[in-house]
Amino acid sequence: MSINRRRWLARLAAGGAGLLLPSRPAPGAPRPGAQAPPPSPAPEACPLALKDFQPKSMLHVAEHRVERARFPVIDVHTHLGWSRGGEMTYLATPAQLLEVMDRKNVRTMVNLTGGTGAGLAQTIRRFEAAAPGRFLTFTEPSWTRVSEPGYPQWQADEIERAKKAGARGLKVLKMLGLFLRENGTTGPLVKVDDRRFDPMWDACGRLGLPVAIHVSDPEAFFTPIDRFNERYDELGNHPDWSFYDRDFPSNAELLEARNRMFARHPKTQFIVLHVGNNAENLGYVSENLDRFPHTVVETGARIGELGRQPRTARRFIEKYQDRVLFGTDAVPPPDGENYPQQVFKDELYEIYYRFLETEDEYFDYAPAVIPPQGRWRIYGLGLPEPILKKVYHDNAARILGLSSERGIHSRASDLGGSVTS
Repeated sequence: MSINRRRWLARLAAGGAGLLLPSRPAPGAPRPGAQAPPPSPAPEACPLALKDFQPKSMLHVAEHRVERARFPVIDVHTHLGWSRGGEMTYLATPAQLLEVMDRKNVRTMVNLTGGTGAGLAQTIRRFEAAAPGRFLTFTEPSWTRVSEPGYPQWQADEIERAKKAGARGLKVLKMLGLFLRENGTTGPLVKVDDRRFDPMWDACGRLGLPVAIHVSDPEAFFTPIDRFNERYDELGNHPDWSFYDRDFPSNAELLEARNRMFARHPKTQFIVLHVGNNAENLGYVSENLDRFPHTVVETGARIGELGRQPRTARRFIEKYQDRVLFGTDAVPPPDGENYPQQVFKDELYEIYYRFLETEDEYFDYAPAVIPPQGRWRIYGLGLPEPILKKVYHDNAARILGLSSERGIHSRASDLGGSVTS
């Protein structure tokens, strides 16, 4: 017999014996055989579009706002401008950036997309000359020349010229493997382990320039955009971010091509961005760190993945505490507003600090009304101070070849840079 639980509870509350026993008519109720009153109208249905669903947590748990990092921070993954056809477009002035940096205890920002040639020199003048010690600049490959004769050696020579101009490393966007084609926008995709880039990787190793490399994207970007996809919201809003089907390689194929390239260049330091390009699978990232000692990882735009596996993530960082760097993938407004999980502002850094420093439970991983990457929340790691100091500052200082903390402070102060300690 089917039981209406709500009716049963109502009868219990009124002193009845439940559904299974006949109940006495309440005073004033119609007698058996009498005509019953018309039923009350059913509650109206409340259809709600998923995009309008903004649930508020009912959990009563501790909340800690961390306004400043416990130790000075080197953010190894930011984008302060873009190169378009050799022309640089900048998203903020040094003064605008320094206001946030000083409040949040960010000592140095590493601008990964600093351009090439004249654009690179312009970027270095704009940021590093304005605030010595506060900004570092990476250069980028010249992808448009990849099919030209003599490109491999020319690109290697260009890396050397970039270092002389002041570049501190090389940034490789996910263009390699997913967008770059033999004829620019047509023809087959150029593979991550293409031999034409070997002289470039070798030049970086010889010159002591670390390579910040982004290969692949979240695993869900390589699966159908359907009801099973945990990033349905994100991909529904940005269907062009999907690499499912067509002629794109799989996530596994991209990572294996990257690993073949790593194996050929053991003397080059690689910063494998976004937690080794596979934050959903820390077991796989661990295997690669063990296999390739010349690699490190950083946290940019992936605390949404790390924070929903807090025990595994904390064990991972504890084990590789000398090889995890702090990064946010920060992009200043207005461009950054399109990516709430990485928009450069106070709240972004406060969320990262809360994630690393506290054991808070079930909080937002991005300063946004709706979680932009997936509908979940995260849990803090509560890392001990010795590990925090390494992740926030010391590991990056070592990889980037910076002087001691005292030396950085003195140099920046002497040259007029605003430094927070």
